[in-house]
Amino acid sequence: MTTNTPTESATDLEMSQGYSLSPEEFDEIDTILDDLRTRHDEIPQWEFCEGFMAALVVCRRPIAADEYFPVLLDMEVPAPGEAGGFMDAAQAARFMALWTRRWDDVVRGLGVEINGLDDENAYHPEVMDVRGAVASLPEEDRAKMEGEDLPSFGQVWALGFMFAVESWPEEWAAPRDKEAEKWLDASLQAIVALTEDDTDEATISVFDDNGPASVSQRRINDFSDAVWAVYDLRELWRNFGPRVETVRKEAEPGRNDPCHCGSGKKYKKCHGA
Repeated sequence: MTTNTPTESATDLEMSQGYSLSPEEFDEIDTILDDLRTRHDEIPQWEFCEGFMAALVVCRRPIAADEYFPVLLDMEVPAPGEAGGFMDAAQAARFMALWTRRWDDVVRGLGVEINGLDDENAYHPEVMDVRGAVASLPEEDRAKMEGEDLPSFGQVWALGFMFAVESWPEEWAAPRDKEAEKWLDASLQAIVALTEDDTDEATISVFDDNGPASVSQRRINDFSDAVWAVYDLRELWRNFGPRVETVRKEAEPGRNDPCHCGSGKKYKKCHGA
């Protein structure tokens, strides 16, 4: 495989701009999740959490932390000063602080008008190029990873996003508007496409111009489409607002019918008076 200079679309995907969380703080999140994984089954990687978070931010209905935390991490939100499912209260407080800051970053990034994904104010998903990282290892270390099922670029993020969609399907139901329905379907399909493996020839190194090629041009394009789709979904639900529950009123008895209370009187002379 050859290593190509990233195309303009790949440059659009540089991830380091505009974060209030530093790379060290993202590493800190990973460390906390690793620790949680020693005590709780199926704690996801941060990239999965990142996609899940993005879906919550653009969801039609605001979903509170005490509703989504059990879905994502299989634990309740820790009360202030308590450990909850974390190692101790300090770790719980630190994770919640980092989570909140990243949430605010995502809200800001998706709430501004941008002309391109290279805009420093745009939403830049925190994703990993696992295949590129493995390809950069010394030959001996790469050999140990041979046969491992490595996720494609952006795949885990997209899986996290769709997990949130599937967890609250009523909030992602198509509106009663044909154009909006098409808009919703096209946006979700763009993200679903990213849940599939990148099987095309790798020609691009995303994060290191001199690194081994690990991502196809189609994957770069699909990733761009998926991020734009998140913007489209936010705009769609902004236009429609939260769902309005239909209140169904039971039919009242006729005025000359027996009253429902069992008094034996006609409805008009009892509860219908």
